[in-house]
Amino acid sequence: MGILNVTPDSFSDGGRFLSRDAAIARAEQMLADGADMIDIGGESTRPGAPPVPLDEELERVVPIVEALRATRVPISVDTYKPAVMRAVLDAGADMINDIWGFRQEGALDVVKDSHCGLCVMHMLGEPRTMQVHEPIYEDVVADVRAFFVERIDALARAGIVKERISLDPGYGFGKTVEHNYLLLARLTGTLPARSDFPLLAGMSRKSMLGAVTGRGAGERVAASIGAAVIAAERGASIIRVHDVAPTVDALKVWQATKDVAVDGHH
Repeated sequence: MGILNVTPDSFSDGGRFLSRDAAIARAEQMLADGADMIDIGGESTRPGAPPVPLDEELERVVPIVEALRATRVPISVDTYKPAVMRAVLDAGADMINDIWGFRQEGALDVVKDSHCGLCVMHMLGEPRTMQVHEPIYEDVVADVRAFFVERIDALARAGIVKERISLDPGYGFGKTVEHNYLLLARLTGTLPARSDFPLLAGMSRKSMLGAVTGRGAGERVAASIGAAVIAAERGASIIRVHDVAPTVDALKVWQATKDVAVDGHH
């Protein structure tokens, strides 16, 4: 999943792809580099980010969804606002990636009658304050799993079939560095019992990588690739990244090794 931020203030590439033409060119480059889907975001959710007015988010995102429809690639939109969900689904989006896990009032009403995919992310607190106070968990893996169980039940009550749902433990969203690495090490431990929901891992360029490498956001490509391969090895089905080409190369090597091990004849 290639990340397309059409925001002026995202922590990693804010402001670079604001213009419609630049955003579309960026998406086409990611597809050429091997992305299977594009995740469009019109509001930064980095720690401390200010909220974006609804009209502004719609102006940023809807034209990009409409323009990318022609590529036939699956399009995800990273939003928690029901009005944005409605507009991008009308424009042809295939998936809603919601950092609030469809907890905002009206969100479930918007998505329940469509056929779009839904990514439910775990977040402790809210973006503006989630990293201000030290996040506290009884057991971060169990707590994230319990949250997923609750949200899956809520979606089921709204009539949403489980085949539409994927889950994201929310790296960096109200977690310490240690919490993030526990969630990576025990990724499938976040899955509800006897379930096989696809897991999305989004660690690309995040501060959890800077914490162990000492590198700034623009210098975390190698660390991001390492995290992506580990996430795949630990059971992630969707890897959300800024740097598509090198990540695809690394995952091809991982996949080839896995195929040979499964095949067992070589």
